[in-house]
Amino acid sequence: MERSPPTVATRRRVLAGLAGGGVAATAGCIGRIRSVSGWESSTQVRLDIKTVPADADPYALRIARQLREWYRAAGIDARVTPMSEQELFRQVLLNREFDAFVARMPARFRTPDSLFPLLHSRFVETPGWQNPFGYADLEVNELLETQRRTTGRRRAEAAATLQTEIARTQPFTVLAFPDDIRAARPDRFRGWQGADLRSPTGYLSLDRTAPGRERGTADGTTATAEAASDRRTLRVATTDPRATANLNPLAVEFRRGDAVTGLLYDSLGYETDEGTTEPWLAESWAFSEVDDAHVARVTLRPGTTWHDGTPLTAADVAFTYDLLADTTLDGGPSTDDGGTTADGEGEGERVPAPRFQGRSSLVADAEAVDDRTVEVRFVDCDPTVAARAFTVPVFPEHVWMNRTDTVSLGGLEFGPATEALVTNNIPPVGSGPLRFVRNTPRESLVLEPFADHFLARRPPEELPRGFADAPAFDRLSVRVVGSGVTAVEVVTDGDADVTGTPVGADTVPRIGRAGDTSLVVDGRSAPYVVGYNALRQPLTNPQFRNTLARLVHRPSLVRAVFEGYARPTVSPLSTRRWVPSELRWSGEDPVTPFIGSDGTVDAERAREAFRTAGYSYDGDRLVRTAR
Repeated sequence: MERSPPTVATRRRVLAGLAGGGVAATAGCIGRIRSVSGWESSTQVRLDIKTVPADADPYALRIARQLREWYRAAGIDARVTPMSEQELFRQVLLNREFDAFVARMPARFRTPDSLFPLLHSRFVETPGWQNPFGYADLEVNELLETQRRTTGRRRAEAAATLQTEIARTQPFTVLAFPDDIRAARPDRFRGWQGADLRSPTGYLSLDRTAPGRERGTADGTTATAEAASDRRTLRVATTDPRATANLNPLAVEFRRGDAVTGLLYDSLGYETDEGTTEPWLAESWAFSEVDDAHVARVTLRPGTTWHDGTPLTAADVAFTYDLLADTTLDGGPSTDDGGTTADGEGEGERVPAPRFQGRSSLVADAEAVDDRTVEVRFVDCDPTVAARAFTVPVFPEHVWMNRTDTVSLGGLEFGPATEALVTNNIPPVGSGPLRFVRNTPRESLVLEPFADHFLARRPPEELPRGFADAPAFDRLSVRVVGSGVTAVEVVTDGDADVTGTPVGADTVPRIGRAGDTSLVVDGRSAPYVVGYNALRQPLTNPQFRNTLARLVHRPSLVRAVFEGYARPTVSPLSTRRWVPSELRWSGEDPVTPFIGSDGTVDAERAREAFRTAGYSYDGDRLVRTAR
């Protein structure tokens, strides 16, 4: 299948990104001449590191402050700017208003293809977690495309080279994979130790500690139905209020992950810890090759309905892929660079959904064959990669068809948007195992099992692997609290069953002292990174970014920030299968080794490294010349 050529805008950015290193290599010498002549003056290199406050994340601010000290030791005027997570995502993912940011990635990268939307230059102008760095590298593009088209040894080799090139050019610096630390009460529900609570399947895997029956009260009377229901409510304490105010799976700045929306919306398949895709809403799928393209015939489970009682059909699935590709559902013709139409009026301009583009871009077309069957045609990719497209949420056509009008967004600069991208989607109409009951924005959210979901209706032998029956709880109640410490206190006091958001390592002693509370440590996590704006000087220079990475001493971060509850890493891929042996952590970064020892920067060696990158020093200050 013939691939589309890169757009004009992408070509310009690729060439600019590749030229950045060569231009910077001579900038230092020319700058010094101009400074001596008085034509230009020296300006200290400044980096503003944006991140979230301590009450939103137990580690990010501490990481940013340590980076600031390492950068300052090398002569950089580094500053830290904390802000709410919603505002951080708005500035970084939508408006690109940043030099560098510290954050936890929104999800685990299990396979090489999960890096495709994060780094391919075709997504340079796309908002969201699609290439928020503005990174453009022709070799990386080719490797990303190769791993999509190939399998076996060829794909493994492409993935290994890809990770090495990323580590060398540093669009972002991977810091560590933290352990997710939670407090959980085992007296009402069990299975906490094996549950991945960053995923909707984690909540569905829990079991009740005792049968859900009414128990006698202290005076010998029978508990009321309401009290019995309270005992069967799974109570979650969280520090993230956004899910209580917005349940739109497409809202970039409101989504840290997909645990809540994944309970409300089904996908055709789900991704396992091993990186494979297994059927979920789909009963099965089968791939074939038609006209040199891979086509999957997907059969839906029988009798599926939306939460409002409307039947869920293959037409909804086809609609979903159309919606993700263009939320106006009427994009019409467009220019090569995705701008206005040939007449210049902007009619028919496409507005793709900022989220899920890496997966939805695998789909060339989807067509309903009958109510339970949909045929999905893919772009040039291997079927094992193509199946990742089945993990996007499926949307009800009768609800989202009315959200296609364009709207203006004050303060956002990423171009046109539609109602589908900005609605808070409350109340949501999904098909997932839980349905919406009520919410109080920034305070609470209540969901309950959907009685017509296939988990509740199908015999165990017909359910997805690892799922035996309906959720173990009759209600899920989410309560927003101010900090991780408070969340732990709510659990140890018996007012919640689990801390839904991970808490910091500093809470471990508090959890350990509570005899009726379990410490839950889960190493299946997304990494922390420091991301760079490769469209903004001096970060356009890959050698400058490479030198910044050499100012990071990961073992010090693991000791001082994570208190040992993390693993230093070089690659963003979380599955050991895909990380080549030469990039696995063995005590030191094999690509960008630390400039110094035991967490202390060697200032003279750092200066020499930055001089090599094309910069100079004015005393202790790293400078660049400016008119």
